[in-house]
Amino acid sequence: MIYLLTGQPGSGKTSIAKKIIELSKQEWFLIDGDDVRELFDNIDYSKLGRENNISLSYNIARYLMSNKRNVIISLVSPYKLLRDELKSKYDDVLEIYVHTSEIRGREHHFVEGYESPTENFIDICTDNKTIEESAYEIIINKMNTKWE
Repeated sequence: MIYLLTGQPGSGKTSIAKKIIELSKQEWFLIDGDDVRELFDNIDYSKLGRENNISLSYNIARYLMSNKRNVIISLVSPYKLLRDELKSKYDDVLEIYVHTSEIRGREHHFVEGYESPTENFIDICTDNKTIEESAYEIIINKMNTKWE
């Protein structure tokens, strides 16, 4: 299983991913975009640099999933085409669009032209919600989707 949490910086992706891992009775491997950038010294925020970071993260997730590991990816991943490609290759990828209208101090990292998902995703607005409430919303939604 791959949970793909996508959305602009500051929306709560990584915090929610960590809370899902904490609440779950399953073992998860977390792939965080900031960690991947740091690990591979990728400070290129151009479209090509972002695509490389996304592809690397997705390839790591595919490898882990092929070895029977549950994976949570917490990544801005602004390009719908790349997210859709991942979902089309595997039946058990759950895309979760995390967003907020609240000012959280990471707006200077926003990706211009972020492409929101349009089908087969869970929509999580984190406005006025705790991290735990958002994590439970994902867990409950997951139970009601085709990915179960």
